Order: sequence, then structure tokens, then C-alpha cells
Amino acid sequence: MTNEGARPRPTPLQDPLELARRRRMVAVMNLTVYLLLLVWLGAILQQDGWSDIDLAIFIAFAIAAPWSVLGFCNAMLGFWLLHMRPDALAKVAPFADDGDAAAPLKVRVAMLMTIRNEDPARAFARLRAMKASVGRTGAAASFDWFMLSDSTDPEIAAREEAAIAKWRLEGDAASLHYRRRSDNRGYKAGNISDFCERWGDAYEFMIPLDADSLMDGETILRLTRVGQANPGVGIIQTLVVGSPSASAFARIFQFGMRAGMRVYTMGAAWWGGDCGPFWGHNALVRVAPFAANCVLPKLDGDRHFLSHDQIEAVLMRRAGFEVRVLPLEWGSFEENPPTLVDFLRRDLRWCRGNLQYLKLLSTPGLAPTSRFQLVWAIAMFIGAPAWTAIIALAALTTLQSGVASFPVRSTQVLYCLFLGFYFAPKLAGYTDVARTPGGLARYGGAVRFFAGALIEALLSFVIGASATLQITLYLLSLPFRGAVRWDGQARDAHALSWPRAVQAMWPQLLFGTLVFCIGATRAPKLLLWSLPLTAGYLLAIPVGVVTAWPRLGRWMACLRLCAVPEEFDPPPIFALLAKEEEAWPEPKPAESVSAAAGLAGDA
Repeated sequence: MTNEGARPRPTPLQDPLELARRRRMVAVMNLTVYLLLLVWLGAILQQDGWSDIDLAIFIAFAIAAPWSVLGFCNAMLGFWLLHMRPDALAKVAPFADDGDAAAPLKVRVAMLMTIRNEDPARAFARLRAMKASVGRTGAAASFDWFMLSDSTDPEIAAREEAAIAKWRLEGDAASLHYRRRSDNRGYKAGNISDFCERWGDAYEFMIPLDADSLMDGETILRLTRVGQANPGVGIIQTLVVGSPSASAFARIFQFGMRAGMRVYTMGAAWWGGDCGPFWGHNALVRVAPFAANCVLPKLDGDRHFLSHDQIEAVLMRRAGFEVRVLPLEWGSFEENPPTLVDFLRRDLRWCRGNLQYLKLLSTPGLAPTSRFQLVWAIAMFIGAPAWTAIIALAALTTLQSGVASFPVRSTQVLYCLFLGFYFAPKLAGYTDVARTPGGLARYGGAVRFFAGALIEALLSFVIGASATLQITLYLLSLPFRGAVRWDGQARDAHALSWPRAVQAMWPQLLFGTLVFCIGATRAPKLLLWSLPLTAGYLLAIPVGVVTAWPRLGRWMACLRLCAVPEEFDPPPIFALLAKEEEAWPEPKPAESVSAAAGLAGDA
């Protein structure tokens, strides 16, 4: 990790003193709210003196609360900026207007789709659609297209080779590249690093893509213009939103994510500034400083980091380049897990990857905000066992002394307030949509929008309960786990059988049953109040199965329930994708024989 290639822009995009002032303000805001909550809870728990369980609940709350507090503060800041500051975008992203300039491109850009044992047909269809969309902008000559494969399945690899060979035969072969590594050393980060070593010198920028990524040509062109106009910016992350989905679970989940993302990111970007996030895909990355400064170190025993993106962001900032997020819903899309089980599987992989950030906290030269971002990424998962402990300890409290002596009204108010903190980003997002002219119309009207919000709120309790317990059990089992598998993800809607759901989520059912039995016998009123946080354990299996029903997904799509704006006003990129999926069927491996020589040069 050297500083070669670090040529930061002499003048930063924003006054460092102003950013420091914002960060101090946000720190004071968060700390004040956090301490008030702790004092309030302490006053409740010490009513009859501190028991061991009371102390454990207090400690667990102290560990779990910061994530929700910062979410609340970011959402409030974002809402204030969007609706009370006419210059909000200029305050958050002073470079945004550079994307609209008509300046000709003077740089070369590599579009990199990284895949590992994914469905080649869907991956190539997306890459072809993006290439066609860029072609419509008139800037196609500035872009080359790479399919970087880590696939280990011979049959899938053969299908990939057949697809790229057929594509090359259609013409413009010079801009198309395919490379498959014999192993996936370093995972996706290693895949990107290999590209930088082989081809990086030929490009000013790269845009990494996942197998489910989709970006329209205008967005790609805007990002490139922003990067070209701001040589001190190393990474520009777009706001990535969910694509229209046939899966009921994905539709509901991404409806809430879409609502809360803009206000949360706007607030976070206001104080994050030049230490922004990087999500590893759908972002513009400056190749030279990335290759020189963002190569990930190995862990002990020749192990590699599983989650690379935020590490690369803090290393890019350490090299003197700014990392920025553009909190606009431009044409940048991804797909979300189609079932609850797939969602939990992805969450566990992120959990293990983020915990590895502990190895980097002592890295010299990191900006304080960058170091905080690593801590925050770890805290996101460390808080899960704390929430699980609070639920379990609250049930044990009723066994010890009942709840008759508790200050019930104060407890109820604190409980409702904290539920509000938990929902703050989404509530702020829903209010943002309702207050924005034409906002409700983009979602099909007020009835559809608020029906979707209610459905998503109910599902979020199930997701929250399921995920926190799953992460808790995962963390407890980490010392006994072996190597991690890093294979392709399920991306298309599919049914979830009852046996598969039970196999994956029986711990949630068992834990929920124990909590409910204790509550029903010792404190029925407390049980009723706890339902938003505890019912999800019992409902995880049936909700997981039902939300994976293909028929339910089709019904919701037909009624446009939990629909994203792109379902009501589809952008041209989705028409291009549909055209590619329909008119360009996947070739068989045998069809690639005539182009085998062309593949050899890239491999």
C-alpha cells in the first residue's frame, strides 16, 4: 500500500474547516441523544435497585443503540436538507453539476463486470444492454467492456466463453474482453486487482459492476464527466436502487430501502463529505491511485478480506483522493435477494467480512472519519447480539421479579420512541416522497404508496428479528467455522419450500416460542407490547415461505403493490435489457469453437 499515483487536487471540493464543523455538530447531536436514552433507561432499571439482569440489559442497550441513533440523526439531517435548504445538493455534492456539462470525454473508461458461477445469460444481457445504452450517448469510443470471471464450474465457464465468442462475432470485438482466473484468490477484490495489473495502465477510470448491476448510458457518462472535471476525486459512488422484481420478498424489501435511502444518504453525505462510502459496484473509480494504494493486505494464514469495498474507500482517502457519494436516484440499479433465506445468507457473508475490518483499525494514516466508518461497519453487526440479549433478558426479568414494580408509562414511552428511531430513515423517506411534488404519482398514487409502506413495515419486523438472531448465532459459532465459500448468489425469483425454510430458520422459531411461553405465563401485557420486536421470530418461517411464492409475486406485480417508480415510468435501459434477454438467447458452448483463438489473447 504505497502512495504511488497519488496526485490529489490541491484545492479540496469543500472547506475542510466547514466539514470539521459539521462532523462536530453531528457528533454532539448523536452523543446527546444517546446519553439521554441511557439516562432514561437507567432511571427505569434502577427503580428497585440494580440486579445482574438489569445491568446486563443496560450494557446490551448501550451496545445496540448507537446504530439506531445515528440512523435517526442522518435521516433528520437529510430531510432538513431536502425540504428546508434550496441549495441542499450543492452543500452535499458540490461536484454534481459537472455531470451535466457538455464537455467531450478525454479519458478512457473500463466497464468491469465481475462474476463467479453466475448465470452467464443474465450477466451478459445486462452488460450488452449497458453497452447499447452508452452507444446511444455517442461516447462509445471512450469505453471498453470486460467480463472478469472467477467461475470454477466447468459448465458455467464454457457457457461464458460461448457467450463472449458469439458477441465478438457480431463486431466491435476490440472493445470486448473476457478473462477467467483459475482460482478466485482474493475474491472480488483480487479479481479487480488482477484487472489493474493487466490492463489498468490503459484507463483513467473503471466502473466495477456485479452480475446484477444495471446502469444507463447517461448515468455512466455523467459520472465520467464528474470524474474528468475533478482530478482530486478517487471514487464517486452512485445511489444504487432496486430494479423492478417478480419476487414478493424483494419487492417489499426494496420498497422500504428506496424510501429511506435518499434521506439517509443525503444526511450522511453532508457530514461525511470527502470520506464517503464505496459499495463495490456501480461507482466510478480512478484506476491509477486505486491500483497504487487500494490493494488489500492478506490476513493471517494467507486468508483474504471478504468485504473489500469500504476498506478500499478508506485507503483511497488515505492516499489523498476524495471519496464521494452522489445521493441522486439516477439510472443505477441492482437486484435484491428474492427470498428471506437468501437475504439472511447474504447478511451473514457481509457480517464475517465486516468483522475483518478489526484488523485494519490500527492502520496508520487513516482519516478520523474513515476510521470511524470502519468502526461503524463493524458495529452494524456487533449490535445484533445485543438486541437478541435484550429480548432474552427482558423475558428472564419476568421470571425473576415480574414487572409490577416497573414504571410502566415511562417504559412504554421509551419503547415507542426507540421504535420511532428504528423506523426514522424510512418514515423520513416516506414523508419526503409525500412532500415532494409528483412524488406520490411516481409510486402510482397515495393509496398504492401507503399500502406498500404498511406492508413493508410489517415485513421489516420479521426481517429484523430473523437477521439479529441469525447473526448472533453466527458470531457465537465463528471460532468453530472453517473456510468461507464464495459462490454465486440467487438472483431470480423462486419458491422456498417448507422443509428448506424450517432448516434455515428453526432457531428463530425455537427462540420465539421460548420468549412467548415465558411472556404469556408471567407478563401477558408486556408480551403484547413486545409483539413488534418478538412476533417476527415465530413468523419467520411462514413469512419466508409465503413471500417467496411466485404467484404472490405475480399478483403484487399485477397490482403494482410495493412497486418502484421504474415500474410506472420504465427508463429506456429496461427496454434494452428486455430486448437483449429476448433476442439474444444464450449460445451453447459448441458455438464458440470458431472464436476460440480470440479468447486466448485475453485469457
